[in-house]
Amino acid sequence: MGGERGMMCDTAVALAKPRQSSALLAADGGSGGLAQPWRAIAIGCVLVAMAMVVVDAAIVNVALSTISKSFKVSPANAVLIVSAYQAGLVMALLPCAALGESLGLRRVFTVGMAVFLVASALCAISPSLSWLVAARFVQGLGGAAIMALGVALLRFAVSEQQFGAAIGWNALTVALCSAAGPALGAAILWGAGWQWLFALNIPFGGIALLATRALPVVAGNGQRLDWNSIALAASSVALLVSGAELIVAQFALAMMLLLAAVPFAAMLIRREGCREAPMIPVDLLRDRSFRLSVIASVCCFAGQAAAIVALPFHLQHALGQTPLMTGLYVTPWPLAVAVAAPLAGRLANRVSTARLCTVGGALLAIGLCGMALWPIADPSAFAALGVICGAGFGLFQVPNNRSMFLAVPRERSAAAGGMQGTARLTGQTAGALIMTLLLMLTTINTAPRIGFAIGAVLSLAAGIVSTLRIGPPR
Repeated sequence: MGGERGMMCDTAVALAKPRQSSALLAADGGSGGLAQPWRAIAIGCVLVAMAMVVVDAAIVNVALSTISKSFKVSPANAVLIVSAYQAGLVMALLPCAALGESLGLRRVFTVGMAVFLVASALCAISPSLSWLVAARFVQGLGGAAIMALGVALLRFAVSEQQFGAAIGWNALTVALCSAAGPALGAAILWGAGWQWLFALNIPFGGIALLATRALPVVAGNGQRLDWNSIALAASSVALLVSGAELIVAQFALAMMLLLAAVPFAAMLIRREGCREAPMIPVDLLRDRSFRLSVIASVCCFAGQAAAIVALPFHLQHALGQTPLMTGLYVTPWPLAVAVAAPLAGRLANRVSTARLCTVGGALLAIGLCGMALWPIADPSAFAALGVICGAGFGLFQVPNNRSMFLAVPRERSAAAGGMQGTARLTGQTAGALIMTLLLMLTTINTAPRIGFAIGAVLSLAAGIVSTLRIGPPR
């Protein structure tokens, strides 16, 4: 049976290849990217869209108390506003990547942008918490198309030599928006109602939506979507996300949900194994470079996320800092990422990406190890160590993402983008979950130190995995 199944898979792939290749050749038109000014407009469109998705993930956290009072609900229920957005993002990343490959990158990206803007408007006029939670979920679905296809479109908009720099610009945008999100949210709440957190997306997003006309036209491969696979993917991810959310409050139920996700994931992988362009890119994971990039990405994002959650707790509870001063001491970390990311993008064409990733992972591990062991109650030392962490993360992230994309054919860029986003969110979720468990099992003064140490181990693991790819520049 195993031999017959393998032969059937090989036959299916062989029959599908000509149609996919012809679709790419009709749309690609070379690898030199777009001509100016369309290239600049296309890059601006993608970066503005990415900025909105990242800001919306961070900006709402500071408004949860205000929103809970507005709707007269408990703060615990208001957290659903954040969870719904994250669930929409995670559930739709890989399906949106598959849609982009089938129907065309620009078409699906544009629809995702429109969905995001409509959902933003629905968030702004929400009359109840349930309405806002539902609108946030839809907003996450639209954001997933932007996250999955944004870098893939940049790959077609610029030349291969400029691609590393383009990923650096994207990382710079993400870092700055992550740093500015909470402060921007606080400023909006100070001057206006919470509804403006979402309403401000509309003018900026409207301009970006018009600019989608400048994005490169990449024809889809016309492959029919398997809605059963999409349902299996959504079910498995929904169970995993729900289990992760409940693991502290309702451990038994959380474990049941996590175990229930396993058969759905197994059926999905088995179903997708024969497809040439599967929604779960098992074909891409067979490539050693791509597989190592994904593993390293999950480890690095998990380490960084654990530390980012731990640092405010340590500054406020162990070092007695106010929320305002805590924000100031944390800010150097993302700013260092913003400085290092474009530099890494330029270096990626001259230095082996594996070496850059190894150095970046090692720097992040050194910074986190310093936070775990630093004996003096001096918050400025943690700001300095945060600069080392941010520089290391920036040096790691850009070349690792570049390697992930360049390891696959251009026609599979959407699948690579979906996998990149999935690796990022998986790592971030794992890091946050690690800190949640530590805060539950240990004291509030001990948990951050352990979190820093675990983050250092995970970052070092990302660097070690990257050493397995050391070779000539790629």
